Amino acid sequence: MDKLSNNQIAWRAAQDIADGAYVNLGIGFPEKVAQFQPAGREAIFHTENGILNFGEAPPPGQEDWDIINAGKKAVTIRPGTAFFHHADSFAMVRGGHLDVAILGAYEVAETGDLANWSTGPKGVPAVGGAMDLVHGAKRVAVITEHVTKDGKPKLVKRCSLPLTGVACVTRVYTSLAVIDIEGGRFVLREKLPTLSLEALQAVTGAELLVPGPVADLIVPEV
Repeated sequence: MDKLSNNQIAWRAAQDIADGAYVNLGIGFPEKVAQFQPAGREAIFHTENGILNFGEAPPPGQEDWDIINAGKKAVTIRPGTAFFHHADSFAMVRGGHLDVAILGAYEVAETGDLANWSTGPKGVPAVGGAMDLVHGAKRVAVITEHVTKDGKPKLVKRCSLPLTGVACVTRVYTSLAVIDIEGGRFVLREKLPTLSLEALQAVTGAELLVPGPVADLIVPEV
């Protein structure tokens, strides 16, 4: 089955970020979204450890390890970059001052519930700042593979893993489709042109609502 690469999923998500938006990108895969800002638009990126309007990663060997994002990756400063206390950073999140949060996921339910952390041998100690982000940001989007490595749906009727947030996700960008969550349902907006609706439904763990024409999900080679 054809599918988008992680870079292509990140590119598609970046196209929906408005000029001047305040954006938090989750650790790992979501950080890629910053690489694909559309020409003529500029997002202002926020990181929970206390930087606003940071720039791209520095060239190898030129890192300043006092200037890092929440994922402990080196970033650069730009004109207007601001530094602040960790507590102030979370006050921004909880106060509704972020326009968009883009996160990864283990599972997304048709109700908008998100599970993006887990305990166990390969788990993490706690849910972390994602719990604040999903209920503090004005819009929450997810970027993810459509299925797990063993072929199980990541878009499900109800999450089986510990929840990060309840009814918080409004759009999911996957390796196969772009899906909105409206009224407790998955609403299909775009899909790969080579993929039939029946094939997409077969790898989705809840019913896909198709209220109108479905656009082709076409992205460049990035």
